[in-house]
Amino acid sequence: MIYSEQDRQHIRTAILDRARHDARITGAAITGSAADGKEDQWSDIDLAFGVREDMPAVLADWTAYMYAEHAALHHLDVLAGPWTYRVFLLGNTLQVDLAFVTETEFRALAPTFRLVFGEAQQPGSFPSQSPESLIGFGWLYAVHARTTIARGKVWQAEYMISALRDTAFTLACLRHGLPAAHAKGVDHLPLEVAASFEAALVRSLDTAELSRAFRHAANTLIREIQIVAPHLAPQLASSLESIASPAILKKEGAS
Repeated sequence: MIYSEQDRQHIRTAILDRARHDARITGAAITGSAADGKEDQWSDIDLAFGVREDMPAVLADWTAYMYAEHAALHHLDVLAGPWTYRVFLLGNTLQVDLAFVTETEFRALAPTFRLVFGEAQQPGSFPSQSPESLIGFGWLYAVHARTTIARGKVWQAEYMISALRDTAFTLACLRHGLPAAHAKGVDHLPLEVAASFEAALVRSLDTAELSRAFRHAANTLIREIQIVAPHLAPQLASSLESIASPAILKKEGAS
């Protein structure tokens, strides 16, 4: 069974009505695509709540409510600073994200925040991952891509190459001022930038194909380093070119 837009609206209204009658909830906001009029038939429910006291009890009560009243099948927590995002999958396949934070931290962290009731603190922002940190993960994935190709671990190699490519994608999003987490901004990159990543897609598990995609993925990372962290480019570009060198891969694969 798939949810309808009417189902989604009904569930969101019911959750907000319950929040109004929970004395521990000091404020509620609609977040995500519904907050700025960009909701479509595939959108989930994103709500944020400020909590006055006893966060563990609030989380427990609201979790029980989601299972009892909205047929939740499972949930997980995503932690971001002081926020707890309790993410539910409902039986009709609708995702419901309920974000909880103490009332002193309840604030907009993005433009997609529409206060429904209560009060919010002055807007803030999500701490973004630094380019230097991403670059570190990028070369780490590159080293492991080389090793797994050489060892014939083709599925792990595909994973590492894709992670390398996605890290470079994230750097591209950051430099274009786009959302970087979970690939939310990649489809808004300039077409020529997005197209430059296509060659880094792994099309089969053949060793030659893995090596080809790896070289292109490494090149995308090198390009992003040269743009976002030029002070790191001289030493890292040369090393990455060596790591992804066809000659090195062939030699290691034969050893």
